[in-house]
Amino acid sequence: MLLTATIFTPLAGALVLLAVPRRAANLARLVALAVSLVTLGLAVALAAAFQTGRAGFQLGWTADWVASLGIRYRVGLDGISLPLLLLTALLTPLALLGAWRVPQRPRAYAALVLALETALLGVFSALDLFLFYIFWEAVLIPAYFLIGLWGGERRVYAAVKFFLYTLLGGLLMLVSILGLYYLQHRAGDPSFDFEVLRDLAKSDNAERWLFAGFFAAFAIKTPLFPFHTWLPDAYTEAHPTTTVLLAGVMSKMGVYGFIRYTVQLLPEGARAAEPVVLTLAVTGILYAALVAVAQRDFKRLVAYSSVSHMGFMVLGTFAFTVQGIQGGVFSMVAHGLVIGGLFFLTGMLAERTATSRIADYGGLQRVVPRLGGVLLVLLLASAALPGLVGFVGEFLVLLGAFLNNRLTAVLAVGGVVLAAVYLLWAYQRMFHGEVTSERNRALADLTPREWAVLLPILALVVALGIFPGPLLDRVEPAARQVAERVATVQATTP
Repeated sequence: MLLTATIFTPLAGALVLLAVPRRAANLARLVALAVSLVTLGLAVALAAAFQTGRAGFQLGWTADWVASLGIRYRVGLDGISLPLLLLTALLTPLALLGAWRVPQRPRAYAALVLALETALLGVFSALDLFLFYIFWEAVLIPAYFLIGLWGGERRVYAAVKFFLYTLLGGLLMLVSILGLYYLQHRAGDPSFDFEVLRDLAKSDNAERWLFAGFFAAFAIKTPLFPFHTWLPDAYTEAHPTTTVLLAGVMSKMGVYGFIRYTVQLLPEGARAAEPVVLTLAVTGILYAALVAVAQRDFKRLVAYSSVSHMGFMVLGTFAFTVQGIQGGVFSMVAHGLVIGGLFFLTGMLAERTATSRIADYGGLQRVVPRLGGVLLVLLLASAALPGLVGFVGEFLVLLGAFLNNRLTAVLAVGGVVLAAVYLLWAYQRMFHGEVTSERNRALADLTPREWAVLLPILALVVALGIFPGPLLDRVEPAARQVAERVATVQATTP
C-alpha cells in the first residue's frame, strides 16, 4: 500500500485545502507544502525499499476494479519508473515553495499543483492500461487551469492550444488501447494488464497501426519535432513554477510512454518506425537548438532548449541498446533537475525586473553574483559539461546511438555544440560587462527562500554528475529487459 499512499496523498491534500478559509493564504501554502513533503518522504521510503538488480516490477499492489471488463487497479515500479516518481516528488514541494508569493488565489493554485502531482505519479506507476489512460488524461485538467489562470497575457491561448493538442493525442492512444484490448479479448480473457498485453501475439500489420496511436500521444507530450508547437507558448505564458512542473516532469510522460508501452508492447511496430523516429529526434535536436540561438527572450530560449534536449531522450530510446535506454532515463532525471532550476531562475529574474528579454539585462554579475553563479552552473550542466548531471545522460545516449546508427549519433553531437553556443552566449549578454540598465543596479540577490528552492537542485546536479552509479544501477536491469525485448523480435523476424 506504500505506493498507493504515495500516489494519492497529494490528492488528499488538495481536498483538505478546500476546508482552509480563502483568507488564510499562508495556512493553505503551509498545508500544501507539508503534504508535498510527506509525499516526498513516502517516495524516498519506496526508493529505500526498492531492490537493485531486479528487472521486474516491485512494491506494487493489484485489486479488481471492474472485473467483468478485465479492468484492475494495478500499480508497481521498476528501474525506469522509480527515478521519475522521485523526480516528481522532489520538484513539487520546490514548485510550491517557489510559488509562495503567487498573489491570486494561492489556495486554488496549491490545490491544483497537488492534484497534478497525483496524476503524474499515477502515470509513472500504473500497470493497467485503462488506469494509465485515466491518469494520463487527468494530467490535462490541473495543467490547463494552472496555465490559463496564472500565466501571462496570452495564457488562455496557450492553455487552449496545450489542451487541444494533448487531448487529441490521448484520444488516438485510447483507440490503440482499445485495439489491444480487442485482440486480447479474442485471444482469451479480456484484460488491460500491461504484462498480459505484452505477451499477446499480434500480427506485424496490427502492431504498426497500434503503434501509430501510441506514437501520436507520446510524440505530442514529449514533445517531438514537429509536434512541439504547443510547447513554446505554454512554457512562456505559464507562471514560472508551473513551467517547472510542465518541463521538469510532464514532458517526461511522452518519453516514458515510448519506453514502457511502444517499445515493450509493440516492439515490431517500434522497430519498423525506428528510421522515422530517429530522423525526427535528430531533426528536433538541431532545429530547436538553432531556433534557441535566435531567441531574444530568455524564457523562450530555455523552452526551445528543452525541446532540443528531449530529442536526445527519444534518440536513446529508439537506439534499442542498453546504453541508449539507460541514457534516456538518466537524461530525463537530469533534464528535470536542470530545466526546473533554469525556469526557477527565469522566474526570479522576471520577478525582479518585470521582463525576460535578454536585451533588458546586462552586467548582472556585478549586481546579483550569487544568482549568476547558480545560473552558470545550471547552464553548464545543460551544455553537458563533464562532472555535472547533463553529461552522463547525453554521453550514454550518444554511445547507445553510435552502436546502433552512427550517422544519427554524429549529427546529434551538433546539438551539444549548439547548446554551448546559445546558453553561454545568452549568459554573456545577460551577466558580463557593464550594467546596461540603471534600474537593474538595485536588484536584490537570492533570498533564503530562493536558496531553499535552488540548493537541492544544485546538490543533485553535482552529486549525480560525479556519482551516477546508484541511479544507473537501478535503471540498468529494466533497460536491458527493454533492449532484449526488441532484440528478440529482430532475431525472429525473417
